[in-house]
Amino acid sequence: MFIGEYQHSIDPKKRLAVPIKFRGELKNKVVVTRGLDKCLFIYPMKVWEKLAEKLGALPVGESGTRSFVRTMLAGATDVEVDKQGRVLIPDYLKAYAGLKKEVVIAGLYNRLEIWDERKWREYKQGAEKNTDEIAEQLGKLGVY
Repeated sequence: MFIGEYQHSIDPKKRLAVPIKFRGELKNKVVVTRGLDKCLFIYPMKVWEKLAEKLGALPVGESGTRSFVRTMLAGATDVEVDKQGRVLIPDYLKAYAGLKKEVVIAGLYNRLEIWDERKWREYKQGAEKNTDEIAEQLGKLGVY
């Protein structure tokens, strides 16, 4: 399980070191894809395979579904995790997420999210203003 947030840097060779506590669960190969809210998602291969199967089974007759599936699947790339625990972030994904040098890696249960540090701070400030409202909605769903 992935939890917590960590500040890291993308090196000049476009590599990002994954926090040590996550490396064992990621093993030696991961999938990096476009995420929501202009971040990147990193999935362990086992989790990605299940998600990709669900996405591939969605109806192609609905334009919103097609668009989402294209965003996730066409934007995905499998990446080796090197011996130092680094992953290569392709240019098209860096551009999509607006990643510069400083990033935040956020653990979200079954995936990691990679955010530009400034965008993460802005997103978090907005989200934290709505925690009471969100908790109330989750309570109605029996989650919280």
